[in-house]
Amino acid sequence: MPAGPAQDPIPPRLPTPVSRAASRVGLAVVRGRSMAPTLRDGDRLLVRYGATPRPGQVAVVRFGDGIVAVKRLDHLGGDGWWVQRDNPEEGRDSWSAGAVAEGDVLAVVLIRIWPRPGPLSSRGPR
Repeated sequence: MPAGPAQDPIPPRLPTPVSRAASRVGLAVVRGRSMAPTLRDGDRLLVRYGATPRPGQVAVVRFGDGIVAVKRLDHLGGDGWWVQRDNPEEGRDSWSAGAVAEGDVLAVVLIRIWPRPGPLSSRGPR
C-alpha cells in the first residue's frame, strides 16, 4: 500500500503581533547615586518593558540626548513624563534635562532582586 503525503506533527508557528500590551521582563543595573537612598550603584532590578507607567513608579527612561537612566516618574504633562531623582545632590532629572517623551519610558521597575531583594517605595525617600 503506497504511503500518503508526509504529515508534519507540529503545526507551523505563526508570528506573534507585538504591541504595547505584549510586555516582557528584563534586568536593569543601577549606575550612579542619583536614586539613593532608594537604590544604590550596582543594584539589580527586574523591570517590565511595555508596562503602563504610573506616577510614583521607578522606571527606566531615555532622555532626549539618548542617556538611559533609572528615575522616579512624577507626573505626565503635555510634553511628556516629568522624572525626578531621589537624591537631590546627584545626577539629572527633568529639572536639568526636560520632560521624557511618553515613548521613552522604556520599562517600569517591578522589584529589586540584588543585593537587597524587595519592592521599592512608590513615594520616594522621606
